Amino acid sequence: MTRAIIGKAAYKGRGALSNPRGRFDRTGLDAFDDGWYREEGPESIATSVQPEHARSVISTNDSPDVGFEYSINPYRGCEHGCIYCYARSSHAYMGLSSGLEFETKLFYKADVARVLRAELARPGYTCKTIMLGANTDPYQPVERRLQVTRAILETLSACHHPVAIITKSVGVARDIDLLANLARRNLTSVIISITTLDAETKRTLEPRAASPEARLRTVRALAEAGIPVGVLVAPIVPAITDHELERILEAAAQAGATSAGYVLLRLPYEVKDLFREWLEQHYPQRARHVMSLVRDARGGRDNDPNFGTRMRGTGPYAEAIRARFRVAARRLGLDQPRARALVTTLFRPPRPDSPQLQLEL
Repeated sequence: MTRAIIGKAAYKGRGALSNPRGRFDRTGLDAFDDGWYREEGPESIATSVQPEHARSVISTNDSPDVGFEYSINPYRGCEHGCIYCYARSSHAYMGLSSGLEFETKLFYKADVARVLRAELARPGYTCKTIMLGANTDPYQPVERRLQVTRAILETLSACHHPVAIITKSVGVARDIDLLANLARRNLTSVIISITTLDAETKRTLEPRAASPEARLRTVRALAEAGIPVGVLVAPIVPAITDHELERILEAAAQAGATSAGYVLLRLPYEVKDLFREWLEQHYPQRARHVMSLVRDARGGRDNDPNFGTRMRGTGPYAEAIRARFRVAARRLGLDQPRARALVTTLFRPPRPDSPQLQLEL
């Protein structure tokens, strides 16, 4: 399989400019121009979606940097095409590229409601908030057709199970009926990720994600429905989006957000090379300065993988961002805990699927 695209500036609607070989691949083909005639390549790449069958859909997490232990990822890969996405590197575990294949070769949790019910019904299951969107966006475009996230929410709602959501998609508004019902029992909260308010920056940074204005309208719609909603300024990209921090927080507060957080740009594994490639294409005169600030906040490296510092960074630049965020969040009343502690005591395990009749005692 070819793992690189040669001589192509960009594909329409895609974030990555290439398809580098995954770090676990032992073999591969490299395309090169030998001077012979080549047919013109396509302007775009179609998305393929395949089912992923698993006996378990709930993942566990022990990182101190995030506020959840359980998560469900309805999809692997993401059509939004955000060039900075740290989840890109997870495609390497499937023998696929973190570049264009991450955006075009998607996988979804098949039969998710049945598998989830079986997990929730297991003896000894401990109810804790489940996070949707910890890896890839649960409301990426394909969700409109497959409705995997909707099936998860319906299952959790029927069991009175707490669930939190992180998304940059307006698709979450489709499920306001379920979320409002959960919110009345303090069983849900939503975080909308906003990286920039500039449409042109968004176009190259997050090509298939919703516009900034649409995300703010979604914040307002959720808030008006009584659903606790916060905003995550993520990632803050040095010398590209960092100047917008206060403006994003102000717009979010005006739209009805009640909490906020931020994440400094992370560049793990293959993501650092994809991001450098993107910089050279879209910000060639600023590329060296951007990476200099990234390394300043990452102990002289492109990425800091250490718990406790990987989300916010260290050093003078990171400290300046931290101080600016703290002042703005306090001024706007967004310095509250990101979400109320969701209720776990209402959980009712589902009855396991069985052909036998249940006795009502």
